[in-house]
Amino acid sequence: MDERRKLNDEQGRLAALRRAGLLDTPREEPFDRITELVRSVLNVPIATVTLVDAERLWLKSVLGLQVTEVPREVSFCTHTIQSHEALIVEDATQDARFRDYPYVLGEPGVRSYLGIPLETPDGYNLGALCAIDTVPRQFSAADVAIMTNFSRLVMNELELRQIAMSDSLTGAMTRRGWMEAVETQIARCRRNGQPSSIVLLDVDHFKRINDTHGHPAGDRILRAISQACFETLREADLFARIGGEEFAIFLPVTDSVEAAALAERLRDRISQTSFDLDGTPVRATASFGITEVPPYIEGVEAGLRLADALLYKAKTDGRNLCRVA
Repeated sequence: MDERRKLNDEQGRLAALRRAGLLDTPREEPFDRITELVRSVLNVPIATVTLVDAERLWLKSVLGLQVTEVPREVSFCTHTIQSHEALIVEDATQDARFRDYPYVLGEPGVRSYLGIPLETPDGYNLGALCAIDTVPRQFSAADVAIMTNFSRLVMNELELRQIAMSDSLTGAMTRRGWMEAVETQIARCRRNGQPSSIVLLDVDHFKRINDTHGHPAGDRILRAISQACFETLREADLFARIGGEEFAIFLPVTDSVEAAALAERLRDRISQTSFDLDGTPVRATASFGITEVPPYIEGVEAGLRLADALLYKAKTDGRNLCRVA
């Protein structure tokens, strides 16, 4: 997909934003250090690391404002992410796009803005790094260059964060990264009155596979099963390796019936796949436990325990089965 099409691919952009795992997370020092640098070097009262969600802006780091989110329809950053170039506004009161915005008409009285898109390596703009002043000003080419370098620091920090959240063998999320992201997504679904579900799957007789064919063969099977999951799941779903041969899936806006149907498709696909292990065809199966996240539970650990009990039932009932609450 070329760069222009990616700028118009809102669903792909939002999926990339979800994968970043930053929405609704607490402030973090690495991002705050960057906004402190922006405010100091460019001598502006307001600096933000802003993520553009479907209907709002989430301020991952903000200095000079007492807000953490802003409606998207009255935001400068909505315009910033429509290009791969800097957005410069010298006087918002003289710009027809922004002069009626509440943050221009009222407090804090935004007058000038410099925003640099926060672009992923594959070309999606997740948000913007912003320098904001309460007086009209002309941002120089040097200012743009400095902010561009700072925006790269933001994306480098994000990349390091994602590496720490990614399992090196399978490419799935780590248990820690998944738990943090799922806590946020469960809260989001509850706020919106939407269901969500958790699926646990465990490769059957995995020790026997390792003992018979060796650990490299077992690793190949884990990678293949992970790839099957990546190809089956939606962009918004969260997939993690949480144990040796155990994986977890979080399905937002999904009830238990839909989650069970997806798990059954995965179970069937895995069981029908033949793995060539040094010339020997081997089939692997997996057992699944599925639960809709009940409104009364607190924390993702409680949801995992419910799914784990159903996974255990699938194992004791004969394996290569799905069991749902």
